Amino acid sequence: MKWLLPNACTAANLFFGMLSILSTYEGDFFYASIFILFALIADGMDGRVARALNAASELGKEMDSLCDLGSFGIAPAFLAYAFCMHNFGTLGKAAAVIFALCGMWRLARFNVNTSVVHGFFMGLAIPAGGCIVATTTLLFLALDVHPENFGLVYPITVIIVAYLMVSHVHYPDFKGGGEKLFLVAKICAAGMFAGIVYLTQAAPVQGVLTAVFSTYAVFGIVNSLITLMTRDKL
Repeated sequence: MKWLLPNACTAANLFFGMLSILSTYEGDFFYASIFILFALIADGMDGRVARALNAASELGKEMDSLCDLGSFGIAPAFLAYAFCMHNFGTLGKAAAVIFALCGMWRLARFNVNTSVVHGFFMGLAIPAGGCIVATTTLLFLALDVHPENFGLVYPITVIIVAYLMVSHVHYPDFKGGGEKLFLVAKICAAGMFAGIVYLTQAAPVQGVLTAVFSTYAVFGIVNSLITLMTRDKL
């Protein structure tokens, strides 16, 4: 029965994902975003609990991917569409569908590459992608900002995040090893983090959460570009 607890954590992931979808349907974008963050916490717990109890299983791995698609692929796509992208007609619909499809692709590729890719994530992890949508939504709500007023910036950003999930950009997994993390990339990330926090002082919690996930997304791009340039010179 030791498998029960980690699988319960995995199920909690989708439980919160469904609550997010239902909250979006009801027009409660605040709780829709919060439930995605709760899903992230549950997602982070299941693997740790499974390893602590030596209860990892193939069933648990399959459940994890399916739950991640619901909580960090479909739920954020629906949230982004209902919150803002419905204002952009076909482009908004396309951006939401692309986000969900790229999330599916990201998870499938991760599963087949587990024995090949070590020390880093190939592409932005889907929980990070979903949480970018959730945290920015919380920030916009707190600041009473309507992203549709900035033209196509919001749907294009959603499409860029979707692309990052299926890209070959390398992201640190914080487990040690992997590719070198360059000082320049760290400085850029620190500067971006500080800038976001400074600009969002009116909503400090939401600003920090947004800065964490957005900075991580950009850090991988900068670090990978430096890696490529360094290799070209060798």
